[in-house]
Amino acid sequence: MKIKGLSFFIAVLLLSLQVHARETQDQITKTAQDPKPDSELTRSTSAISATADQGYRIGPQDIVQIDVWKEPEITRTIPVRPDGKISLPLLNDVQAAGLTAMELGSSIREGLTKFLTNPQVTVTVTQINSMRVFLTGEVTRPGAIPLLPNMTVLQAVSTGGFTQFARLKSIYVLRVENGRQVKYPFNYKDVVKGKRSEENILLKPGDVIVVP
Repeated sequence: MKIKGLSFFIAVLLLSLQVHARETQDQITKTAQDPKPDSELTRSTSAISATADQGYRIGPQDIVQIDVWKEPEITRTIPVRPDGKISLPLLNDVQAAGLTAMELGSSIREGLTKFLTNPQVTVTVTQINSMRVFLTGEVTRPGAIPLLPNMTVLQAVSTGGFTQFARLKSIYVLRVENGRQVKYPFNYKDVVKGKRSEENILLKPGDVIVVP
């Protein structure tokens, strides 16, 4: 009887392990078939970076979430207009661009004190659209990409891929400085080998990386 009971227990255990393995494989397959889009992942990373960096200054087209405690009519998620302002009930236009999230929260709080008693305001940058650089030329995914803190040229070009015709030794960055366009060379093949590290510059908003 003991041997039969032990055999039954082993059989049940093996069956449970098989079911668990099948469920795990199904979950892995589902994840592989439905990955999070790169653009969404990048935007999330950008927003997290902006929230963590208390010195980040809001720019036009950024998305900000305004939370006013116990005031659902004012609480909302809105984009910063091209003129750098946002519109809120009671306050109308409020300057947002150039301010940190904390500074914008203080500005809104100060304005609301004329209408509310001790308003509690929290501002969160949920999406960065003003901090962008641009990839163009022989790349597989040309266009704008979010500029993360301390992003270098190498990090930016690594977000996508090159076409078979790309001249990796002749990449350059175009930047506007004091009203003039400046060209910075970037030799991809040398940089990835640890050479010409001075060419792997920190990017600034509006930089254009050209891959000829």
